[in-house]
Amino acid sequence: MIYISEEASAALVSHDLAYAAAREALVAAASEQSGVFPAVLGRSCDPGNTFSVKSGWSDDLTGVKVGSFWSGNPARGLARHNSTIVLLDQATGRLRAVIEAGAVNAYRTAASDAVAADLLARRQARVMAVFGAGNQALFEVEALARIRPIDRVLVAARPSPRRDAFVATLTARGLTAQVVPAEAAVRGADIVVSATPSRAPLFQADWVKPGTHVVSMGSDAPGKQELPLELLSRARLFCDLPAQSVQIGDFQHARADIEAGKLALVQIGDVIEGRAPGRQSEEEITVYDSSGISLQDLYIAEALIRAQAERG
Repeated sequence: MIYISEEASAALVSHDLAYAAAREALVAAASEQSGVFPAVLGRSCDPGNTFSVKSGWSDDLTGVKVGSFWSGNPARGLARHNSTIVLLDQATGRLRAVIEAGAVNAYRTAASDAVAADLLARRQARVMAVFGAGNQALFEVEALARIRPIDRVLVAARPSPRRDAFVATLTARGLTAQVVPAEAAVRGADIVVSATPSRAPLFQADWVKPGTHVVSMGSDAPGKQELPLELLSRARLFCDLPAQSVQIGDFQHARADIEAGKLALVQIGDVIEGRAPGRQSEEEITVYDSSGISLQDLYIAEALIRAQAERG
């Protein structure tokens, strides 16, 4: 049985590794030779401590990821977010690998958004707006800056030491970063990424200019919402997995219209494989709902196993 600790997986992971694994996972998710089971959401005796269980299979991999959020961990010197991936042996069902993947999970999530943005964002997109300044925000900027010439970041977040540290980090990495109101962030951006636990829209639809690419990655449970419903009728809609997106992703709020055929929802794996078009004009608005699927976890786990073997 293979075991990779949190420290080891954090040392092995990179944006390059995560991007390749996410692309492979999103292709697998859009094939007939894969399955993703409904996410299970739970909590401990303390309602502030929550976890999710995501599982799935492909021709190559079978397994499960448990992601947890323990609100009191910073007082213990630990991260709030943790993640553990379990791979099963395809032939026997016995335990094949256990990988602690707290840091890896942030790379994995941002990688899906980068894969989609490379197909949907305009080639010369330079200004990125980010809602939120938490754990995920920096990974989103780094991942998207690899595939688009991002040189300016507009941060829409509540005042906090974390927000100030986020802006300082971006500035130290050579980006022009500034805190702006939500409206200015959206109106000024080529790419808008929301990375929050919001349960109400973060901005108004009419603030989004033609040609913008919008990403919702914080909506990953029933009741969460980051995007205004009015935006969806003006945009082309994409997601990692339609069945999950309308259950726990941001498109849960448009589920009736999607199922009735009033709104079309395209799986990003079909765009990667050329079965559906990505961006079709410089003026259209594209929206990607990144709800986070189990196959992303399984494929990045396999990539980490290969990377560890290569290092000896």
